[in-house]
Amino acid sequence: MAKLISQRHLFDIPAETAYFNCAYMSPMLKRTGAAMVKGTFSKYRPWQTSPDDFFANADDFRNLLSKTYGGDANSFAVIPSSSYGLSTAARIMEEHVDSNQEILVLDEAFPSNFLPWHRLAQITGAKLVIVPTPSDFNWTKSVLERVNKKTAVVAIPNCHWTNGALLDVVTISDAAREVGAVLAMDVTQSLGALPFDFDRVKPDFAVSSGYKWSLFPYGLSIFYVDPKWHKSRPLEDTWLNREGAEVFEDLVNYNYNYQAGARRFDMGQKCIPSILPGGLEALRQIREWGIANIAETLAATNEIIAETCESVGLIPIPKEHRSPHLLGVTSTHPLSPNQTNTFAKQGIYFSRRGSSLRFSPHLHISDDDLDRLTDSLRAEFRAISIAS
Repeated sequence: MAKLISQRHLFDIPAETAYFNCAYMSPMLKRTGAAMVKGTFSKYRPWQTSPDDFFANADDFRNLLSKTYGGDANSFAVIPSSSYGLSTAARIMEEHVDSNQEILVLDEAFPSNFLPWHRLAQITGAKLVIVPTPSDFNWTKSVLERVNKKTAVVAIPNCHWTNGALLDVVTISDAAREVGAVLAMDVTQSLGALPFDFDRVKPDFAVSSGYKWSLFPYGLSIFYVDPKWHKSRPLEDTWLNREGAEVFEDLVNYNYNYQAGARRFDMGQKCIPSILPGGLEALRQIREWGIANIAETLAATNEIIAETCESVGLIPIPKEHRSPHLLGVTSTHPLSPNQTNTFAKQGIYFSRRGSSLRFSPHLHISDDDLDRLTDSLRAEFRAISIAS
């Protein structure tokens, strides 16, 4: 692993903007934007687009996902959003869950990894078990205490989206497998910035909205489906996912057989030329950087932020439960609903989610950005402390 220098030159971020909000939406790489523009303009001359072009980029995307993140290329599907993938997973599970079983979700889970399982519980009569927020941020222990022989589904992230508190997904995966439970993961807030071993964790289903840490354009996401579920029913009945779909002349002869692997779960119009080329460029850049190097660099940045926060009375997530790339901090004083607006007016951007302020830098952060954030945090929270 190696700490990377600022990569700001690869992004289009003004000098006066200090953007610590990748967990909200990542800035787009310049090379990604250029690829998307080129892809968009290809429709000026549709006669130059062949039937093979409807499939080639998607398969290139699968292969590059596998090389970048691990896992079998044939187990990745191209989808528009994480909710699309998790809704697919929940519908598949309708035939495998009954009223005597339980579905585990986290307290304050992101809606995309709560609502589909809430619906599944309503449909099947299964009990929806909400794992309460642990006071010590040890989500792993809290989840393990609730996994039992009745557990049918464990629906978790590998870090909590509000504050970056880590979960030991290897240990949880082993526990779920031991009782025969399905593991459904939302890795939106980590994939691309936190190493994740698909081959070791072996999730049944995993999704990631790519516009965050994978640096994809908006509207491009990932759905990983373990081979044991490859014969399941997809959410869409699109012709593009059937055998022989590349022979446009024969589409009047309907084919009821799906293409191999997780391709049946692809969204319709999966090869949008204005989007997929951008995703491919983002993956190439992430591979050049190396995910372990990204994580180490962001951990160093967040350590500086954590130290500053502690110096003004804010409370960061404890180190032993802290993600390298996403830092949540709380306060003993009530946070204003508009707390982050004070900083935004100074060109400094981060989020508030639940009771936490959330800092999520990427490789574009400079020393000047950190200095400005440090000065503003000290001015704001010392003033609050004095006023109280």
